[in-house]
Amino acid sequence: MFASFLITFREGLEAFLIVGIILSYLNKLETRQFNKYIYMGVFLGIVVSLFIAYIFQVMLYSIDNELYQKYLMIGILLFATFILSYMVVWMANQSKQIKGQIQKNLKKLIGTKNIIGMIFLAFLAVLREGFETVLFFSSLSLNQDLNLNDGFIGASLGLFLSIILVYFLMKGTKNIPIRVFFKYTGLLILIIAGGLFGSAVSMLQAIEILPTFILSIYDIAYILDDRSLVGTFLRALFGYNSSPTLLHFVAWIFYMFVSITLWKKTYAYASK
Repeated sequence: MFASFLITFREGLEAFLIVGIILSYLNKLETRQFNKYIYMGVFLGIVVSLFIAYIFQVMLYSIDNELYQKYLMIGILLFATFILSYMVVWMANQSKQIKGQIQKNLKKLIGTKNIIGMIFLAFLAVLREGFETVLFFSSLSLNQDLNLNDGFIGASLGLFLSIILVYFLMKGTKNIPIRVFFKYTGLLILIIAGGLFGSAVSMLQAIEILPTFILSIYDIAYILDDRSLVGTFLRALFGYNSSPTLLHFVAWIFYMFVSITLWKKTYAYASK
């Protein structure tokens, strides 16, 4: 539930912030007659995101060959790891100039009365975050026994709170540390992505594409079993494993070292 809440809260915040910036700028230019096209783009973005989610499920569960299904699962986990990691770095780099760039593009579209461009601007903002959300949930469902009810509640709550936060931001509230929020939720997402990467490595070992080397470098199941209530939660959220193989552990450490180093350097550079 927490994982679904976190991802939809962050993704929803990014999408609705962009839409909020667009609507606020239209209001500032006294061109509110174009608002309906922005809403149309948002609606289309949501519809296409849901369609992509459906396609993902059909692709995953319509494959009868168990080996091919595992290949697809591994591909989704690795792709999700890359996209979620890239998303964090991209947001760190773009957070300063994103508002100015959107306003510049929108002003050009208004000047030429490019209705399709306005729809596409909002559509792309929603679709990008929607695709990342779909990818995350698909990966999460492969990484755990996902409780659909809890996942739906967490996702709905995340979207609802993101809309409220964007509303207050657009109304001029100044004391919300939005940059700090993106920075540290980005770190949490990197940790989640590390768990997905570790799961992909384990699957590759299970089908003997990657060697095992050492079956278990330690076993702390007596302290916290990854099949217990708390252990299941940590496995779902962070990829916790109470008895990892050597390669699984090394791959996870390598990913976390590289991703957190990039995260720190990117935010340090962006703050200058």
